Amino acid sequence: MSGHEHGPPAEPPAGGLRVVVTGKGGVGKTSLTGLLARLLARRGMGVLAVDADPQMNLPFALGIPVDRGRELVPLSRNVDYVEEKTGARPGEGWGLLFRLNPVVDDVVARFGVIGPDGVRLLVMGTVVVPAAGCLCPENTVLNAVVGHIGLRDDEIILMDTQAGVEHFGRALARGFQHAVVLTDPTFSGMQVAVHTARLARDLGIPGIHLVVNRVATPSDVDRALALLEGEGGFAFTSRSFLPYDPRLLEEEPSVGPLLDGRSSPLLEAVTDLAGRVLRTKVVVGS
Repeated sequence: MSGHEHGPPAEPPAGGLRVVVTGKGGVGKTSLTGLLARLLARRGMGVLAVDADPQMNLPFALGIPVDRGRELVPLSRNVDYVEEKTGARPGEGWGLLFRLNPVVDDVVARFGVIGPDGVRLLVMGTVVVPAAGCLCPENTVLNAVVGHIGLRDDEIILMDTQAGVEHFGRALARGFQHAVVLTDPTFSGMQVAVHTARLARDLGIPGIHLVVNRVATPSDVDRALALLEGEGGFAFTSRSFLPYDPRLLEEEPSVGPLLDGRSSPLLEAVTDLAGRVLRTKVVVGS
């Protein structure tokens, strides 16, 4: 059984917002995170975009050049930093004694990459290490990074994740005020969205926003709402519908071309979503 040094419980600092973008795989979470990050940065907010998806495509969505993005080493694989902060080196076997509340205030300055519009990017890699569970040095660092980085009132963390929130532990979720649950207007998408929303609620995330992506016709909205009711419904904090825009596929992986000054229904809908999140007052633990 592993040993651990227990310090006083670290409480998430006051100020700023922490928002996780989650949902079924393949519904556009990374593109949405990239758009939200750059739109909020253009509003004058300090934005830290955190890539916790194993595919690690957020750098490209933000508009960081592909060759530069491929050179980024995720924090979960930075064994020297993990050892520095926890006192244990990942992969050295069972019985490790390590700190559960590492101080990681320097992580953004040391490993954050500045992208377009001044968005800071931190590539974390996967939040849960397969076959190792949550209680390991690298995951302890990742939890500390997201949950306990100090934010001012005009700063926001946007975290792009793998599908669902099953990988969330309560320690990680404790720092988040909002979950943006993205889906498409399909049976499987809505089924996962409702399941994800219930998990987020059970983990104590108070603001849970439904976002239905790739809506092509009004009937898609009706279908999504009917499917939601068919899953037993859920009292989402807000509901948004993002119209299908072929430019997103044509210009991928970067969302940058969609921000070239031309208006579009998709951009207007994402801008409205950003406003909804900023205006919604929630209390963690409520």
